[in-house]
Amino acid sequence: MLLAIEQGNTNTLFAVHDGTDWIAQWRTATESTRTADEYAVWLSQLLSMWDIKMAALNGCIISSVVPQSIFNLKNLSRRYLNVEPLVIGDNVDLGIPVRITKPSEAGADRLVNAIGAHLKYDGDLIVIDSGTATTFDVIAADGAFEGGVIAPGINLSLQALHEAAAMLPRIAIQKPDRVIGKDTVSNMQSGVFWGYVSLIEGMVARMKAEWAKPMTVIGTGGVASLFEGATDSIDHFDADLTIRGLLEIWRRNAHLKTT
Repeated sequence: MLLAIEQGNTNTLFAVHDGTDWIAQWRTATESTRTADEYAVWLSQLLSMWDIKMAALNGCIISSVVPQSIFNLKNLSRRYLNVEPLVIGDNVDLGIPVRITKPSEAGADRLVNAIGAHLKYDGDLIVIDSGTATTFDVIAADGAFEGGVIAPGINLSLQALHEAAAMLPRIAIQKPDRVIGKDTVSNMQSGVFWGYVSLIEGMVARMKAEWAKPMTVIGTGGVASLFEGATDSIDHFDADLTIRGLLEIWRRNAHLKTT
């Protein structure tokens, strides 16, 4: 069985694949100081609830945008799974061209998404990943990562608004009934929600105009589902984009696995 770990700045996903299907997925808050032993205790408890033995995990692939956590995640695999993990950006061949000025600067999550998107969708693509940051990535028809856009994520913007303005409360993100709010909370909800819809629509339109060829737009990430039904700029919402990419990378590099 394969343990796939996808670590973002806010949350970390652990998923188990049995060779045919994803059979379990769990999320935990990203904490860069969490040790391999702490991860192991947490993971073993969850595995036991699904009647999965830790010893059954004989492969591990890691994608992380938190450099200070990678050491502990590697040690989790080495100590408790007895396997050398495949790490995106470290010892893994992605099998795709990275057509940007400095390929080493491309985030692991963005490259994994590129592979996951190209596997399922034809033609030129835009992948919108809504997480701590909102990224807009262009994947060419041949699967190449062509670059993109990075903007603050919706939660980050909401947090900054609350922390920088003493009179503005911390609020939950939700789609307001109307654009013009009648109180402070509805004003903030409208500004954040419809502001991000406008960001998506405007950025997609500009990217398509610059690319000058038809493009399919895929939304993914922790808060992507918020925008489903709110805009026609996103063609597909795909929650499994990242783990699909991780599984494909594992399969392309399985010969590197050591026990």
